[in-house]
Amino acid sequence: MLFLLSPAKTLDYETPVGKLPHTLPQFLPQSARLIEVLRRQTPRQVAELMDISPALAELNVGRFRAWSDRFDENNSRQAILAFDGDVYDGLQARTLSRADLDWAQRHLRMLSGLYGVLRPLDRMQPYRLEMGTSLPVGEARNLYQFWGGQIAEHLNKELAADATPVVVNLASQEYFRSVDLATLKARVVECVFEDWKGGDWKVISFFAKKARGLMARYAIQQRVRTPRRLEGFDHEGYRFDAQASQPDRLVFRRKMQP
Repeated sequence: MLFLLSPAKTLDYETPVGKLPHTLPQFLPQSARLIEVLRRQTPRQVAELMDISPALAELNVGRFRAWSDRFDENNSRQAILAFDGDVYDGLQARTLSRADLDWAQRHLRMLSGLYGVLRPLDRMQPYRLEMGTSLPVGEARNLYQFWGGQIAEHLNKELAADATPVVVNLASQEYFRSVDLATLKARVVECVFEDWKGGDWKVISFFAKKARGLMARYAIQQRVRTPRRLEGFDHEGYRFDAQASQPDRLVFRRKMQP
């Protein structure tokens, strides 16, 4: 069973981290190819391509130039500790135990425009490249075409030992679209988080993102191995709603926002 998360735009390479084991990303040749293409872009082109400010464009042009095929403690850190933002605010990876991180390394994956798929302890150099970016790479018109079926094939290999392969999607639509469902040989279970607002149940982006991280943390700490066990999730007021759910679409709702 694998849990998928989106990455984060916000990165933290400043907060000190203790000594932890590390691994390397598994799609480094593809990452190097993307960096090669990105290095040809001027700051203005990067700003237009990514719809970001000139200052952010300059920052990321510098990151692309500094990117190296050597990953060490000076230029990289474990992905689960490098990503910041709403999802990772819910995950609170720095407070996970060593045993929790070991379990996460086997069962949690983060999708990435640059790295394809990241394990929690994979070292990651800072970057910004959203999966929805229309970056032409060779014959591929965008990153979805560039990655093609590679991500799904990789997940298939990781799930090969499971009698009943399951992928729990906690990623955004933008990122989960990079998983070719025609190639994926696994059941996909989606978790939906809704809050009561204005007389109706709604997915509120900020709360839903944090809830995805909370669910990932719950799965890690409870060592969740079946979709049924996800129904016990009750963090920050969310409760499983059986009537609103379907077998592969688990809906969690809360009336009062914290």
